[in-house]
Amino acid sequence: MTEKENFLLVVNGLEPAWVPRYAVMADVASEYKPAVAMTGPSFLRGDRGRDIFGVEFTATDSTGGMALPKPNHFIMDDIRKWRDIIKVPDISNIDWETMAKKDTEHIDRNETAVILGTHVGYFQQLMNFMGFTEGLCALLEEPDEVLALNDYLADFYDEVARKAIKYYKPDLLSITDDNATALNPFFSMETYRTLYKPYQARLGAIAMEAGLPVDMHDCGRCEDFIDDWLEFGVRLWNPAQVMNDLVGIKKKYGNKLVLVGCWDSSGPAGWPGASEELVRGAVRKCIDTFAPGGGFCFWGSVYGPTGDPEVKQRAGWLTDEYTTYGRSFYQTKA
Repeated sequence: MTEKENFLLVVNGLEPAWVPRYAVMADVASEYKPAVAMTGPSFLRGDRGRDIFGVEFTATDSTGGMALPKPNHFIMDDIRKWRDIIKVPDISNIDWETMAKKDTEHIDRNETAVILGTHVGYFQQLMNFMGFTEGLCALLEEPDEVLALNDYLADFYDEVARKAIKYYKPDLLSITDDNATALNPFFSMETYRTLYKPYQARLGAIAMEAGLPVDMHDCGRCEDFIDDWLEFGVRLWNPAQVMNDLVGIKKKYGNKLVLVGCWDSSGPAGWPGASEELVRGAVRKCIDTFAPGGGFCFWGSVYGPTGDPEVKQRAGWLTDEYTTYGRSFYQTKA
């Protein structure tokens, strides 16, 4: 059985042969092929450190090399002016077949499930345009303008998704939006159902029409949205962070919703100086709690400055413990 086949057992509500490991990038410390690989149309990445709308991004060691909008360099301070500032690119002349081949040539499709992503999400995109201060004020003061902007963006991104599904031939479709803090969502359920759910549901409908399960990426304490997600084809939720009632969620939804992660990324196992025993124990505790019966993919990570040998060492302990414990879990617990 391949990593892909084992992962898809979980996606389809079955117990896998071993605990699948989910990651956005292959783990160089692992002897196994990645179970999943993220891909998407490369033109969406923009150029020279800017996205397709002109938002400037910067990466730092403190973010593990991940890029975030450059502070105080936002492109819009008045949501009412979005029509003059936000322009989607013309995609009529894109050679989709050639682009898809190039964007996926590094993926072994026999071993690895392909997850297609198209954008960061409508809430997160607004924050990228305006920053949180002006962006949250826009939600409160000018919801109709936010709705109009979302309509404009959704027409573009839905077309991109349809084209990408045809040419990239993914196994799953990703819907992304980081719309919650560690305590609560940034907005009410009413706001979600008015300004954001309709556009996620449009993308979910495209996925379901193509027979693709939806993988929802949403950080923070966002469990309030789960019932709504299930209405538009969500089968997996990553990274399912620990500020949510994950034990209660697993009990309530069973294998209808695959929990990806459940790892305490800010807990002691991720702290500088964490011992080998602590890291390995955290891996076992995570797997013991959420793997029984299936409906779970392990996604544990160690964060810190790129190139830090201590970070690399802790990541190696984590990978080794997953390999020795997680890959034999269902045999030893039978």
